[in-house]
Amino acid sequence: MRERRCSWGRWDSQDLGHSRADPRGRPGRQAPRPRERAAATAAGPHRPAEEPETVTTDLARRLDPAGPATRPDVDLLLRTSGSSTGTGTLVAMPLASLLASARATHARLGGPGTWVLALPTHHVAGLQVLIRSVLSGRAPVVVDSDGGFNPDALADAIERALSARPDDPVRVPLVPTQLVRALAPGQQRAQRALARADAVLLGGAAADSELLRRARAAGVKVVTTYGMSETGGGCVYDGLPLEGVRVSIDDPDAAGVGRIVLSGPVLASGYAERGARPAGAASFREPPGSSADEPERRRELVTSDLGRLVDGPDGIRRLAVLGRVDDVIVTGGVKVAPHEVEDALTALPGVAQACVVGVPDAEWGSAVVAAVVPDTGREITDRDAWAQQCRDAVRKHLDGAHTPKRIIVLDTLPLRGPGKVDRRALARRLTSACRNAD
Repeated sequence: MRERRCSWGRWDSQDLGHSRADPRGRPGRQAPRPRERAAATAAGPHRPAEEPETVTTDLARRLDPAGPATRPDVDLLLRTSGSSTGTGTLVAMPLASLLASARATHARLGGPGTWVLALPTHHVAGLQVLIRSVLSGRAPVVVDSDGGFNPDALADAIERALSARPDDPVRVPLVPTQLVRALAPGQQRAQRALARADAVLLGGAAADSELLRRARAAGVKVVTTYGMSETGGGCVYDGLPLEGVRVSIDDPDAAGVGRIVLSGPVLASGYAERGARPAGAASFREPPGSSADEPERRRELVTSDLGRLVDGPDGIRRLAVLGRVDDVIVTGGVKVAPHEVEDALTALPGVAQACVVGVPDAEWGSAVVAAVVPDTGREITDRDAWAQQCRDAVRKHLDGAHTPKRIIVLDTLPLRGPGKVDRRALARRLTSACRNAD
């Protein structure tokens, strides 16, 4: 199978990221801010429910030359899904990096194939499905997401892909929440379809070992992926970096744990927004001793994720991703900044304090759970009913991912040090409360 040769022109430098993905796997809709409305008009998100011909035609239009770029190393601006800032950051991407990622993916998986689009294309994972499809010379097979992610619709798309090109390998990128639903009892059709796919690329959030065990027991060939917008999507598959990608651990502790550092031809040019990065946020740097003769080695991405390199039973060293440095919650593949939810809660009448944490959840990876403290002197006769009223009220201002799955009323929040909320202690308490309630 040959890679399709395309005449890649310069992409408009537009912001593709003003719609949050719905946690159920369908594309979200959110009005762009006024200063970015023009950009969003030209390069707004696709909906996976569009016809494949529409998607690929529009992609080809976007790949045509569209005037001079403001910087020679920037062809596209991608907004991250939240990361350490909670609101997302504009990433300046050269097409060369996106192409390097797509080609390295094909090389790792054994060549081009037919891609199934089950993810919103305003996020990098969905965008890469389109790019890989163009390189493969095949239209993506789009999952109908009207009404939200549906395992039967996923099965339909996989079956269409298999029947259209019986000899072609079929690849299906998913987030863990989608795979959880496809493996649920009664979803045998989706499970059979997934088992026929050449690879199911699982990324966007950490997948627990039980989910991976169940998937592989059902015959699903899962490839775990790790990456982000700054790396043009997944760049580490099953713990091993793609061709040209280098992985290291920054300032490891005695157990070898430190921040994950990535470098190679898949990296973005940098961040489009000026100013210092927040503490704990991912950042680019030029390592000491870098050579001007090797431009891809002159920049590294210090991620906001913790990890370590471990030797597997086959003797090959792999990356183990352990979690985020910061407190951002990843739920169903969507990154939620706690302060956004807390601000919405404390804006409600009668709420004095609020703290939001992630609680382990079998379906979502992490569930957004909030603790609220009522105004001093306010009598709450039925705490469960009042918590539900708070949830109903805040839901009007937040999308599905940011709306707390549960709100628990407390008299006080646990504190540490100079009066700061002890999020870890609170997380333990809320985890126990949720477990007991279930």
